[in-house]
Amino acid sequence: MPPTAPLPRTMLLIDTERFSDRDDVQQALLRRMLFSLVDRVLLTAGVDQTMRLRADRGDAVMELIDPAVPLTTLLRTLLTDLPAELRAMNRMAASSTQLRLRAVLAGGYVAIDEYDGWVGTDLNDACRLLDADPLRAALRERAGDFVLCVSASVHAGIVRHQHTGIPAEEFTHITVPTKNGPLPAWLHGPLPTLAKPSAAPPPADPAPVSPTPAPSPAGIDFRGTNHGVVANRVEGGISFGDSGGRR
Repeated sequence: MPPTAPLPRTMLLIDTERFSDRDDVQQALLRRMLFSLVDRVLLTAGVDQTMRLRADRGDAVMELIDPAVPLTTLLRTLLTDLPAELRAMNRMAASSTQLRLRAVLAGGYVAIDEYDGWVGTDLNDACRLLDADPLRAALRERAGDFVLCVSASVHAGIVRHQHTGIPAEEFTHITVPTKNGPLPAWLHGPLPTLAKPSAAPPPADPAPVSPTPAPSPAGIDFRGTNHGVVANRVEGGISFGDSGGRR
């Protein structure tokens, strides 16, 4: 098999909020917390070390998971076990090392090349979702420490079918603008304020109505055709006043 052959994968991407705001000691601790959390959660979902590949991104982690792992099991674990584990971990952590996470679950084709690099449009799209403003805003606005987004394919194949423990009504459709066009996805939980449609603009002011010209004073009502003034005389048939007589 050539080294760049794409294979179907489940992709789990998790990023840490405000990682760069911490000092080096705090960042090192946050990384240990993140890696430990992901290892435990994936093991709970039945994903052992032989069924996954990890890419370390400093403040983030990307996991390529064997598609033999049921996506329903993995998604249920992300909706229940991960938030619970994270909450318990943060209860024991100092305020300066609270771990708050954004996550994306997606599916698609990814190739691993001869340089151990990961290549694939589906992976690019998942990275764009992880960095999207609606996901960032949702984490900022919520009281919890975790927010999850799933790709359109995961929603169509899993979420919308109401599998046990995966309530479809809790997911909200979002569209993320990218340089390659709009990217649809589904956010778990309500839309953040940033992503909500703005209120309808107020109705436009009505077009101004030209005032009706006032009628000419009685006795100076001109009618007829005026051909101009020639030698101090008004040329043309003209009527004065209400008499209707022509002058």
